[in-house]
Amino acid sequence: MGTRPAKGDVCGFFCGIRGHVCCNQKTPSIAAGMDEQALLGLNPNADSDFRQRALAYFEQLKISPDAWQVCAEALAQRTYSDDHIKFFCFQVLEHQVKYKYSELTTVQQQLIRETLISWLQAQMLNPQPEKTFIRNKAAQVFALLFVTEYLTKWPKFFFDILSVVDLNPRGVDLYLRILMAIDSELVDRDEARRNTLIKDTMREQCIPNLVESWYQILQNYQYTNSEVTCQCLEVVGAYVSWIDLSLIANDRFINMLLGHMSIEVLREEACDCLFEIVNKGMDPVDKMKLVESLCQVLQSAGFFIIDQEEDVDFLARFSKLVNGMGQSLIVSWTKLIKNGDIKNAQEALQAIETKVALMLQLLIHEDDDISSNIIGFCYDYLHILKQLSVLSDQQKANVEAIMLAVMKKLTYDEEYNFENEGEDEAMFVEYRKQLKLLLDRLAQVSPELLLASVRRVFSSTLQNWQTTRFMEVEVAIRLLYMLAEALPVSHGAHFSGDVSKASALQDMMRTLVTSGVSSYQHTSVTLEFFETVVRYEKFFTVEPQHIPCVLMAFLDHRGLRHSSAKVRSRTAYLFSRFVKSLNKQMNPFIEDILNRIQDLLELSPPENGYQSLLSSDDQLFIYETAGVLIVNSEYPAERKQALMRNLLTPLMEKFKILLEKLMLAQDEERQASLADCLNHAVGFASRTSKAFSNKQTVKQCGCSEVYLDCLQTFLPALSCPLQKDILRSGVRTFLHRMIICLEEEVLPFIPSASEHMLKDCEAKDLQEFIPLINQITAKFKIQVSPFLQQMFMPLLHAIFEVLLRPAEENDQSAALEKQMLRRSYFAFLQTVTGSGMSEVIANQGAENVERILVTVIQGAVEYPDPIAQKTCFIILSKLVELWGGKDGPVGFADFVYKHIVPACFLAPLKQTFDLADAQTVLALSECAVTLKTIHLKRGPECVQYLQQEYLPSLQVAPEIIQEFCQALQQPDAKVFKNYLKGELEQQPQVCSIQKPLV
Repeated sequence: MGTRPAKGDVCGFFCGIRGHVCCNQKTPSIAAGMDEQALLGLNPNADSDFRQRALAYFEQLKISPDAWQVCAEALAQRTYSDDHIKFFCFQVLEHQVKYKYSELTTVQQQLIRETLISWLQAQMLNPQPEKTFIRNKAAQVFALLFVTEYLTKWPKFFFDILSVVDLNPRGVDLYLRILMAIDSELVDRDEARRNTLIKDTMREQCIPNLVESWYQILQNYQYTNSEVTCQCLEVVGAYVSWIDLSLIANDRFINMLLGHMSIEVLREEACDCLFEIVNKGMDPVDKMKLVESLCQVLQSAGFFIIDQEEDVDFLARFSKLVNGMGQSLIVSWTKLIKNGDIKNAQEALQAIETKVALMLQLLIHEDDDISSNIIGFCYDYLHILKQLSVLSDQQKANVEAIMLAVMKKLTYDEEYNFENEGEDEAMFVEYRKQLKLLLDRLAQVSPELLLASVRRVFSSTLQNWQTTRFMEVEVAIRLLYMLAEALPVSHGAHFSGDVSKASALQDMMRTLVTSGVSSYQHTSVTLEFFETVVRYEKFFTVEPQHIPCVLMAFLDHRGLRHSSAKVRSRTAYLFSRFVKSLNKQMNPFIEDILNRIQDLLELSPPENGYQSLLSSDDQLFIYETAGVLIVNSEYPAERKQALMRNLLTPLMEKFKILLEKLMLAQDEERQASLADCLNHAVGFASRTSKAFSNKQTVKQCGCSEVYLDCLQTFLPALSCPLQKDILRSGVRTFLHRMIICLEEEVLPFIPSASEHMLKDCEAKDLQEFIPLINQITAKFKIQVSPFLQQMFMPLLHAIFEVLLRPAEENDQSAALEKQMLRRSYFAFLQTVTGSGMSEVIANQGAENVERILVTVIQGAVEYPDPIAQKTCFIILSKLVELWGGKDGPVGFADFVYKHIVPACFLAPLKQTFDLADAQTVLALSECAVTLKTIHLKRGPECVQYLQQEYLPSLQVAPEIIQEFCQALQQPDAKVFKNYLKGELEQQPQVCSIQKPLV
């Protein structure tokens, strides 16, 4: 069976299917659409065209009502030896069982059962086992059939399987694979009720027999077939969580498993199996006895002597087992304490204490996987100690031992690659996070001990840092850094309050900044130095005399001018934080800092070939820092303005030159790099404005003129026909900032900027432009009414033009862009109506107003987008509130009854209106608000219309109409919202109602 069939053989099989399908389907598309070459696409080495054609054929077979029967026959009769064909047949059967089983006749269902049993019988006789991927797929099909039929038509499933496989190794392998596939199906949360029923029935009918079969398999194959034995141990581990534990946790099974712990090829799987057993939920006293008996046997067998074991893979599993045993004992202790069973709780605590020495051996192990696996036990043990009122000397010693282990394990090893961090490095970073949690828990148990231990390590290391290895220096500083979170205080006030703690931390920080360790020639030490300095920035308010030396470290070759790009980048961010947090203490150094960072602020045009020390992203932090220094200084406004102009003028000058170059550039790559540079210039100027606040506004600092000059410099980029996307994006962001900073001074620039941004628009451009108009509208309201009146319809025309552009039916990207633009459009209308600017819409002429209103109705009803629907109902509700009274615009009352009222019913009755979705529930809530608002504005007339005209036209029962109108008239809006939601959930059949929109 391992030989590849002749090409004709493969084709013969598929021709059989073709013929079969053609006989039973009116359309012979399967036969017509496939040829011999296409069938070769089943082979994974085939090219993509063949694979696509084979895939298409498979899809056709899936929808055929009986093509699966040919696949079933081929499997039962072992007609074909090609592995890919066999796998293909199982795939067809799998689809049939999974999705179409209920459509089959009783005879057809019986055929599938017989096919699988026949195939299984054949495996007993095969000279060679099937490939693993085929066995796994077969097991999946068996499992699917099991969950479908076990409770009804195939209660003897396991007995039938076992009668076929007996103890044949080939059969046992498949039996175990089927059991694992069934376990996978039984953990499916979507089928929780079904799975519970199956488990209950299995517990009643067959679990003891299955357990007996596992025992027989383990006993027969433990010395002769390690693969089958390991599979069986995996099955036991998987099933033990939900079967009667006494079937497994008994002398014969446990003794066998402990025996497996001494067999090299079995012990890892045996470890995992024992772990699942001790993890099983059970009575706390019974659990304690089980764990203790296991521990005694393991200890007697020498497993607790860790330093004699060289197999790290086994030790990692063993560490996981010890962790499970330790945590199980802790759970038992917690339950016993809660139940008031002090005697047994004391025994449990004693049992836990006897495992601590082993836990420490595993925690300190040089292999991080072994250490990581025991951290849970360690963490929970510390949690127990935290709850005890007094610690014994041994417990205090244990705490200190854990502390020393954590400090040692935090240390980098020689192999850590700092320049090119890969998977191993990422795993160590995660492991360090686990150790940090242990350190935090240690601080809760004994903060004084932790502080003293860290201080001892820190002081001794920094005394001789010049001759100490980098990893020891780094971890010493790291421990000081970690104390900040381990010993939490309010607002970082580590240097006040508890005198002894404050004194210790102050002493360590003083040592850090005066020792010269910032000059250590390793990136990890340098970064840890700066991270710690920023973490303890409050130290510098207590001892400000150290600020100059730390500033120099930031500004010279140790920080922003370090040889490592990684250090420079991180330092740029940390320097920004340092300056912001100590803004008042920075006053004496402002101009010196600004002079020293001058070269770091330079815009690097693409043609000069000069590689800047900092990336553009890093430069953003430096510009922001410069802005913060100027704005927060104690200088008068004139000096602030002069410094800000000195900062921004070079940017403006460079911007003008680069924009001219861009207009002349021919090469697209050069255009792109010039546009990038221009965008950076705008971004840098924008970032400086983040320094301003309500207490320090642009006007108060005398900087308005500088930023208005920036605006005048940057706005011409909007009319550049090249690289429009990136240039518009940058200028648009700057305008957002200036609306906040310059307030009404920005208004004269808005009309011209808007006109340029509306030219040659794509969906994305409009989507990003609308928030700018929303911001202006919401902020300035009536001040911008003339501008809004003027640009309202041009903006809408641009939006409609993009929305009406034809797109490919399957173009998901275009569909999403249109959906997002539609949302933006409705958000714009919501902003206009919500800002008291409804007259802007009213003044657009009757025809335009109607068109706008119709689009809102369409948004509420026609598009299955609950976010847009919610916005549309908010708009409609607001318009009804503003215009829906007796003195509203002519014809609006008619519009309310003809369009808005129907929309409030048609939207929730759509099939796509899914009340299981949170956004849809919000849309329904706004829909209810709209109806309430109509009732509020129109009064009894609204109720009369609903009772006598609209609801009867939908053929709603009179008693439902009565209920609805009563709920609508309730003063509390929540009552009506809940009523509406309840009705829709109870009466999904109403969803078939359809009425024309307009």
